Amino acid sequence: MSPKSTHTNESPQAPQSPLVARRALRDGVYDAILEKLLDGSTPPGSSLGIDSLARELGVSPTPVREALVQMEHTGLVNRVALKGYRVAPPLTPRQVTELFDARTMLELAAVERAAGRAHDLIPELQAAHARHVLAAHRVRKLRGGPDATTMDHSDLREYFAADWEFHLAIIQATDNRFMVQMAESLSAHVHRMRQTVDHGTFDIDQAIAEHTAILAAFESGDPEAPARAMRTHLEGVARRSLDDA
Repeated sequence: MSPKSTHTNESPQAPQSPLVARRALRDGVYDAILEKLLDGSTPPGSSLGIDSLARELGVSPTPVREALVQMEHTGLVNRVALKGYRVAPPLTPRQVTELFDARTMLELAAVERAAGRAHDLIPELQAAHARHVLAAHRVRKLRGGPDATTMDHSDLREYFAADWEFHLAIIQATDNRFMVQMAESLSAHVHRMRQTVDHGTFDIDQAIAEHTAILAAFESGDPEAPARAMRTHLEGVARRSLDDA
């Protein structure tokens, strides 16, 4: 019997290409700037200097410029001649209405497709709903407790992220990459809109109750119930957002 060969057909892992590394850096810079837009530290109209952002993030100006160009395409920032980039102004009532029109068209279509995969979706939706409820409980506790005046935006960001994850679980259940991409392109505007809402009156109790109804609709087995519950929820959120706009 011949000795076993130590040679394998596995080739060493190829190093990450410069193009992939550059894209990863640009995406990281984009996320970091987006966080600044959403945490209240850069209100509408604030200047976004490329050089100052590059120093703050510890990168070269190139990925910052690329990230800002990408944000300009989504409407999150505006480029002013001879003045550079500025944070876009708050959404107008008409823009809020248009945003929810787009969300309604996308999310009702997603619910109808996801209803056929309810058996696989329900556990994920239950977990997402549980995270949303816990995040809501934390915000309620802080707002009603002795630390209410010192609560920072991180608690609200966690709550809003959990809220969006509930919706995203349904959209991902469509198994349609383009619907997911459309949802992701809208998500930045949804979060941006929330930054301008009066945080003293935002709708935690209503949102939790409406998400509970959506989950119950999927669990009921009625193929039409989820769409009805989602429509009721989106109409409610749109109405409350316009009241605060």
